[in-house]
Amino acid sequence: MGTAVVLVLLVVVAGAIFVSSRNRAAARQRELEDAQADARRWVERLGGQVMSLTGADTASTQALADASERFTAAGSQMEQAKTVEQCRLVTQTAMEGLYYVRAARTAMGLDPGPELPDLTGQGKAGRVSEDRNVSVEGHSYAASPQPGQGTPHYYPGGVVAGRPVPQGWYSEPWWKPALVAGAWGVGSMLLMSAMFSGMSGVSPDVLNEAYADGYADGAEGADGGDGGGDAGGGDSGGFDGGGFDGGGDFGGGFDF
Repeated sequence: MGTAVVLVLLVVVAGAIFVSSRNRAAARQRELEDAQADARRWVERLGGQVMSLTGADTASTQALADASERFTAAGSQMEQAKTVEQCRLVTQTAMEGLYYVRAARTAMGLDPGPELPDLTGQGKAGRVSEDRNVSVEGHSYAASPQPGQGTPHYYPGGVVAGRPVPQGWYSEPWWKPALVAGAWGVGSMLLMSAMFSGMSGVSPDVLNEAYADGYADGAEGADGGDGGGDAGGGDSGGFDGGGFDGGGDFGGGFDF
C-alpha cells in the first residue's frame, strides 16, 4: 500500500514538473516571438525611410548612406536573431539607422519625424552644443550641432569601444577606426580633450572617463613592451617573451 502511494506521488510530482517546464518553455517562446516582431518592425520602418529618401546635399547624402548601412546590418542580424538579446541588438541597430534618417531630414529642412527612444549610452555621451575647430597633431577637425559643408558627418551619440562619443556633426568620422577595431589609439584622447573640453553639452565625466581609458591603454602598452624586452632577451627563450607577450600584445600594437 505504501509503495503504491509513493508511486502515485512520484507520478504527480513528475507531471507537475513537466507542466511547469512546458509552461516556461512556452513563455520563453512567446517572449522571443514578441522580441522578433518588435525588431522586425523597427527594421521595416528604417527600410521604408531609406527607400523613400534621396539626399539633397553632402550632409544629407552621407547621413542616408550611414542609415542604409545600418539597414543592411540590421537585416543581416535579423536573419540570425534566435534569442531575445540578439533581437534587442537588431532593434538598437535599426534605431541607429533611424537617427541617421532624422539627421538627413534635418539637413534637408524636412520635418525630422517623431522622437526616437534613447540609444544605449547616448544620454551619457552628451551632444555637441557649439561650433568647434581644433588642430591635433597637425590635422584639423571640426564639430557643430548643425550640419554644414564643413561638418557633413553625423553621429547619433553613444559609446564606441568603451568611450562616449557625443551626438553631433563632424568634419570626418574620427570614431570609425575604433568602431571597426574595437580599440582607440592613444592620440584619440588628445582629440577628444581639444574638441570637447568646456563644452556645455558634454559632461566633464566624458573626458575624465576617456582620459582614464586612454591612460589604461598606454599603461597596458608599456607593460607589453617591458614583457617583450625582459623575456625576449634570454631567460625564457624567444618563445615566451619576444614571440607572444612583446610582439602580440593588443595594448601596444593593435591600437590605431
